[in-house]
Amino acid sequence: MTTHAELDETAIIARDLIRFDTTNYGEGRSNGEADAAEYVAQKLIELGLEPQMFEGAPGRVSVVAHVKGRDSSKGKLVVHGHLDVVPAIADNWTVDPFEGVIKDGMLWGRGAVDMKNMDAMILTALGDILKSGERPARDLVVAFFADEEAGGVFGSGYLVREHPELFAGATEAISEVGGYSITVGDTRAYLLQTGEKALIWAKLVARGRAGHGSRIHPDNAITRLAEAVAKAGKLEWPVRLTDTTEELLGEIARILGVDPQQVGPDELALATGTASTWIQASLRNTVNPTMLASGYKHNVIPDIAEAALDIRAFPGEEDAVIAAIQDAVGPDIEVVTSFRDVGTETSFDGSLVDAVKATLERHDPGAPVLPYLLAAGTDNKALTKLGIRGYGFAPLKLPPELDFTGMFHGVDERVPLDALVFGRRVLRDLLLEY
Repeated sequence: MTTHAELDETAIIARDLIRFDTTNYGEGRSNGEADAAEYVAQKLIELGLEPQMFEGAPGRVSVVAHVKGRDSSKGKLVVHGHLDVVPAIADNWTVDPFEGVIKDGMLWGRGAVDMKNMDAMILTALGDILKSGERPARDLVVAFFADEEAGGVFGSGYLVREHPELFAGATEAISEVGGYSITVGDTRAYLLQTGEKALIWAKLVARGRAGHGSRIHPDNAITRLAEAVAKAGKLEWPVRLTDTTEELLGEIARILGVDPQQVGPDELALATGTASTWIQASLRNTVNPTMLASGYKHNVIPDIAEAALDIRAFPGEEDAVIAAIQDAVGPDIEVVTSFRDVGTETSFDGSLVDAVKATLERHDPGAPVLPYLLAAGTDNKALTKLGIRGYGFAPLKLPPELDFTGMFHGVDERVPLDALVFGRRVLRDLLLEY
């Protein structure tokens, strides 16, 4: 068992943050981020900074601090994470998801991957710089947002809408979900997230007549809904390559020594091993039923039934995807959108991309850096509305057998302790030099 004295400060902070149960259930229900925000703010104060705390709703607290760099003429860099986590059903885990267990050389707990690991790396990398009397290369806006797991309505979205001055002068941002290593063939490579699919949360609504559960009842809302859910969930979407995914697949083909014109996109995606499920999802639109709601008593047929859909569409194809769902489920089913956010895609070039490549080359020589389109979303969506180009870069050097991407919102979430140390050092050097 690793003792407290043997732990890197990054692991200690990440463990402390995991122990704050900041579960976000969505639809406005949350345990809140206030206690975790107070903890983070105190860490920033200890570094000589003056953090500000913003409450987007009761208990939904974000923290923002500004750091003076060596050259304030450069565009500011936003370095951000989020403090909330998705729910964890403890009975499904082999450890208490909110204990912050250290075992098998890893930190276990809800948020170890998404994304209290990066929150801790930001704090320790920044601490390494400021405690040594140095300054980052440019001015930084350091932010820890609330509510990312429910679209950022009370976190990044609130701050961008109500306090855009916090990000004045910022041109780029880094956060989750990128920077982690994957294995392609025998080659370790790192993914830099340069885009995100659009996010749409919708409901299928079926209506019928209420009645006694013992009757022959053809007008049953649940039966109608079940048929519609199956149709929506089984929709097949064609592969479509964006500039990002085309470049990614080309690089995978180069590493493998194959012709991308002869090897299909899905086959190339599968060559990324544990990351393949996310890579495959970035090649097509996706629609997944995630929740069902109906009824109030075992022997009562309800007159309404609803199903939640998580829709991730390519930017610009949102309306077409919703129309395709409506066409599949038929006119008797309502498709109601409850939340919609933008997709993003930026080119895999420029000085920040060059700095990321150079920094990783020093810490892991010979490992290529590849662009990818995130099938999910981050708080970079909100910052995009201010013209800030967002990238996913939470650097982690991972063992090839670890299904890292499978632990996002998964069971037994964990991150290697040595990967946290690696990320702290890489992030420190990037902030010192970019």
